[in-house]
Parts: sequence; structure tokens; C-alpha cells
Amino acid sequence: MEYRNLGASGLKVPALSFGAGTFGGQGPLFSAWGDTDTAAARRLIEICLEAGVNLFDTADVYSSGASEEILGAALQGLRDQALISTKLGLPMGEGANEAGSSRFRLVRGVEAALKRLKTDRIDLLQLHAFDAATPVEETLAVLDDLMRAGKVLYVGASNFSGWQLMKSLAAADRHGWPRYVANQAYYSLIGRDYEWELMPLGLDQGVGAMVWSPLGWGRLTGKIRRGQPLPQVSRLHESADFGPPVDDERLFDVVDALDVVAAEIGKTIPQVAIAWLLSRPTVSSVIIGARNESQLRDNLGAVGWSLTPDQVARLDAASAVTPAYPYYPYWREGGFKTVNPPSV
Repeated sequence: MEYRNLGASGLKVPALSFGAGTFGGQGPLFSAWGDTDTAAARRLIEICLEAGVNLFDTADVYSSGASEEILGAALQGLRDQALISTKLGLPMGEGANEAGSSRFRLVRGVEAALKRLKTDRIDLLQLHAFDAATPVEETLAVLDDLMRAGKVLYVGASNFSGWQLMKSLAAADRHGWPRYVANQAYYSLIGRDYEWELMPLGLDQGVGAMVWSPLGWGRLTGKIRRGQPLPQVSRLHESADFGPPVDDERLFDVVDALDVVAAEIGKTIPQVAIAWLLSRPTVSSVIIGARNESQLRDNLGAVGWSLTPDQVARLDAASAVTPAYPYYPYWREGGFKTVNPPSV
């Protein structure tokens, strides 16, 4: 397993990390993801650790806390071999203070997460969404307190826009508070919006990407094909409306390109899709998820080899879209490129 620095921090993380969203299976979204229990989770964790994957990502909202509980139980006796990443900020109840990044929410949320995870520390705490109703100074001050208390070791963001992330980083620098070193973001061959603003920001500010849904919400498994109905076993029947939208023709063009490359090198479509992400700037770790051992072992096969520049170029071409204003001139106009060299 390759290990990379998490952004500009000194923390080494594996190029692949494991997402525990399939643990628990509670609620309309997460029941479609999977219903892994503690025994099955323990087996998946053992396979990960054997392969060098020692970072496990979850969130308080995953199956209403059940994902954290199962992860904590499955890591008993293995805690010191693992890094735990969890997220706070999305609603955990109907109360007025059950969502967001206020001092009240974060202090209570961290204590509850520590209890569910059966641990004394969270190695990486990420805010699951930007809270526009709470001053960033309040949020960062409490994160500083939690880090000084040893309950949180590193902090990051997730699903922030560029200005929201930069505002937080600037406030952290101004007051001497901890900087976000990770940005957990959606990025895939059929979802390349991350490249427009968040990737250049990450390069400039030393924020490493932890990529969620690298297979495009389950669309880049090789099971979805042009001219064929959605497989009966696909989770997309229940969860498609929760995830990022995608144009079907573009999806099929990307799958066709993945098919060709996979055949050339004897790899599976998911392995090629993940390997492409691992070659991108700012990517610290790609979060893989699996409902069973077979899926996990296939995803683990995405490391230990590299795509050729020609293969990367063909995948780039098949998946390219014209960025929104004001980013597209930097791709198309020579003058703009002169003063704003593109990141990729």
C-alpha cells in the first residue's frame, strides 16, 4: 500500500481508505448501501489491515449512528492499528440544535461519537457540510479546544464550496486555530467538478482530498451498460435520487473508454476508475466501500500499478466537460492560460 501525506499535515494515510457507510443499514438511503453487521465488519476490517488500508471513514448520520457503533465494536483490539475518520454537522434529530457546527453541536457530537466508536480520540474529524448560520470563528475555536483536549487530532471539511473552505482557512490563519488539512469531496470520472475550484485551492493551500464515491455513486462498476436496463441488484433503484446527477450518454462514453483500458491491462472497470483518481493532483486517499469481501478485494486491486499517460489521456477525453464560468476560459483561451495556468 502506498501512503501519502494528508494535505500539508504530517499524517500519513493510505492511498485507499475504507468507507463504513455500508455498516448498519438503517434508513432509506443507508439500507440501500448495505447492512453489514459487526461480525462481517470485523472481517472486512481485517482484510483492509492486511492490505495496509488502516484509515476507516464514517459519520454520525450513517444509519443514525449505527455505522459508528459497528465500526467501534469491530475495531476492538485493533484500535491502535487504525485511523478513524468521522464527520459531524448534518441533522441527527429534529431539534433546533441537532445540526450544524455550533459549539453546542460539536461538543455534544464529538462526545457522542467517541462513545459510539468506543475510543478516546477521533484521528480526523470533518465537518459534513458548511454551516452558514454559525460564524466560522465559533466553529474553529471549538475545534481548537477539542484538539487541545486530545479528543480530535486533525480536522477537515466535506462538501464545502471553494469560498467556504477558503474563508475557514483564512480565519484559522488569522487567529492561529487549526487548519483543515482534508477536504472530503465527491470526485470521479463522471463527476469532475472538483477540478474547477477545489483542486486548485487544495494545491495552493495544502488541503488533501479524501475522495468519496469514486465509482460515481455505483455507476462505474461495469454493470451499467448502454442499451441495457439497470440491473435488478443495483442500489441505484433506491438511492439514485440521493446522489450526484449524471448524463446517461456521458456515462456510457466513460464506461466504453474504461472497458477498452481495462481490457488492455487485464484490470476491472472499478480498478481502472480508482487508479485514474489516484493519479490526480491533491488526492490523498480514495475512499472505497464494499458490501462484501469480493467487492473489497476487487477495489484493493486498484493499487500497485499505474495507468500509462496515453490511457489517462483517453479517460480524460471521454470524461471531459466544459467547466462553468469563470473557469472555462482557462481551459480554452490561450491568454487566460498564460496568466492562470490550469492545475491539470
